[in-house]
Amino acid sequence: MSEEILRVTDVDVFYSDFQAVSKASFFANKGEIISLIGTNGAGKTTLMRAISGVLPAKSGQVFFEGTEITGLPPHKIVELGISLVPEGRHLFGRMSVKDNLIMGSYTPRARKGAKSGLEKVYELFPVLKEKSEQSAGSLSGGQQQMVAIGRALMSDPKLICFDEIALGLAPTIIKDIYSRVRELNGAGLTIILVEQDVRRSLKESTRAYVMLKGKVTLEGLSAELTEDEVSKAYFGM
Repeated sequence: MSEEILRVTDVDVFYSDFQAVSKASFFANKGEIISLIGTNGAGKTTLMRAISGVLPAKSGQVFFEGTEITGLPPHKIVELGISLVPEGRHLFGRMSVKDNLIMGSYTPRARKGAKSGLEKVYELFPVLKEKSEQSAGSLSGGQQQMVAIGRALMSDPKLICFDEIALGLAPTIIKDIYSRVRELNGAGLTIILVEQDVRRSLKESTRAYVMLKGKVTLEGLSAELTEDEVSKAYFGM
């Protein structure tokens, strides 16, 4: 029987008076790759921010490994084992690649293993070791995405949320990034993929959830969901 690692129940999130997420619910089991699919503005990123504590949920609950984490500050949630690779990467462009990575190991638990964590990131992305002293802003888009992923890994997460990691990248780079995602999952990391690409989402994930206008409108095993079903839910047809 699969062991649940994350459960989100009836979460509402607002930006001032605008409700961006409405009664959203989903769960992830340990070792799964979950896809959260939807158009731009569907509420996917907002939901990830609520899970990671960056944006407070107005109502609903988030549980991680059976413990409620709703309302905890981001650093506490990272310490428990949830990490987020944000859309747009948000690197410190003038800082070196190495220093950007080390920024990910700021929690007490992660600091203890920062040296070995850095070596693991360099093993996963050898090009980052070669460019460790270069400024992160001087790297290509694909290499910057590797830094963002590496920084998230430095916190030694149990679950990692990837928000639009393929955005703006060339197809060959996307293929390489996703091969690394599968490698991380094979090593036991639970993964949530936030994507707009329906085909890639279904191919890469165990189960999928479709969001439309802040609500989860479809869910199921990725292998059993047809592209037609997902597209109808995706566009609200």
